[in-house]
Amino acid sequence: MQPQKFTFTGHAGDQLAARLDMPDGPHLATAIFAHCFTCGKDIFAARRISARLAAMGIAVLRFDFTGLGHSEGEFENTNFVSNAQDLLAAARHLTDQGMAPDLIIGHSLGGTAVLRAAHDIPSLRAVVTLGSPAAPSHVAHLFDDHLDTIAEHGQADVPLGGRPVTIGQGFVDDIRAQSVLDRLSDLKPALLVMHGPNDRTVGIKNATEIFMAATHPKSFVTLDDADHLITDLKDAEYAADVIAAWVGRYVDLRPPAPPIGAPEGVLRVSEADPDGFLQDIQSGPHLHTVADEPLAYGGTNKGMSPYGFLGAGLGACTSMTIRMYARRKGWPLDHVSVDVTHNKMHAQDAGSIGTMRIDTFHREIALTGDLTDEQRARLLEIADKCPVHKTLEAGASVTTTLRTPDADCGCE
Repeated sequence: MQPQKFTFTGHAGDQLAARLDMPDGPHLATAIFAHCFTCGKDIFAARRISARLAAMGIAVLRFDFTGLGHSEGEFENTNFVSNAQDLLAAARHLTDQGMAPDLIIGHSLGGTAVLRAAHDIPSLRAVVTLGSPAAPSHVAHLFDDHLDTIAEHGQADVPLGGRPVTIGQGFVDDIRAQSVLDRLSDLKPALLVMHGPNDRTVGIKNATEIFMAATHPKSFVTLDDADHLITDLKDAEYAADVIAAWVGRYVDLRPPAPPIGAPEGVLRVSEADPDGFLQDIQSGPHLHTVADEPLAYGGTNKGMSPYGFLGAGLGACTSMTIRMYARRKGWPLDHVSVDVTHNKMHAQDAGSIGTMRIDTFHREIALTGDLTDEQRARLLEIADKCPVHKTLEAGASVTTTLRTPDADCGCE
């Protein structure tokens, strides 16, 4: 999945830089991701969560607010309300493209802006906040030392996130005047509030206030020891997984019928970390796992290796095949477990002709239940009828084609 770059018109007529993370497979729903205060669309948490949602069929638009990142305009001329208006402009743009947003996610002040804008996006079914303040005025503490200068000169350059940001008096006045909690009592979309109790930038009390002000359906999930920007991969992975699992209750993610020749549909593997080996594995919109390599081989050990998945397929198929046979026969099989190990050995060691090395999978099958010796022996024979076993023994033909990049979304 390569993000599609484009621009759209923001609240004041400026061109806002955006990226649209489109699914490699069927497009089942659309989301907007609003970044944190003075951050940008390419912050790590936004990229990881967007990639995870795209893997399950949800297109995600992330963009730089007016005056930030690669977007046009002057940040000092913006305020909290204008951020919410930029979100509405993004929603209108998507709707005009036939992609009305179903989900909107906001990080930090972006989440507060999302809560303000959500009422005016009729297509929304779900809203998520990540480490968000309950009131826009919360961010004022970041430039408390400059408030006198801002009041005297109308603006001041404030160091935020390692760079100077011009904060105007209009921004200060606006965040002090705005409230979102009174808008939550009649919020129609479902709400998911996510926050880390150790967040030193926006305290956990903010999440409590947001959650208590909203009506059901609503959910509250802790981000444990995540920092405010969710910079750790494991925390971003966790947030992405929770959002992906939660949103399926409120957004229709039914995939189209599988293509001819692929009765189980397309199993899609997408790179999750270009600096490592982590892979998103998606089978339809609801079944997700990750593959990785062990630490010793440069991976992060967050998922099984490719050979591990191959062994898992053999073990699962073996257990299922035995269970199906015992069920049909009415035999008292209480439980099946299959241990699988994988090794490479010379062909002659395996009883085959030749000196080449071949892959050897060893299964150790445990059968629990009041079974006769004859029944156990028969079930061991049935294990060899497992379709995956047959495929591995017979070998398989693998064909490969290069997919033509999809035409762009018409968002230019």
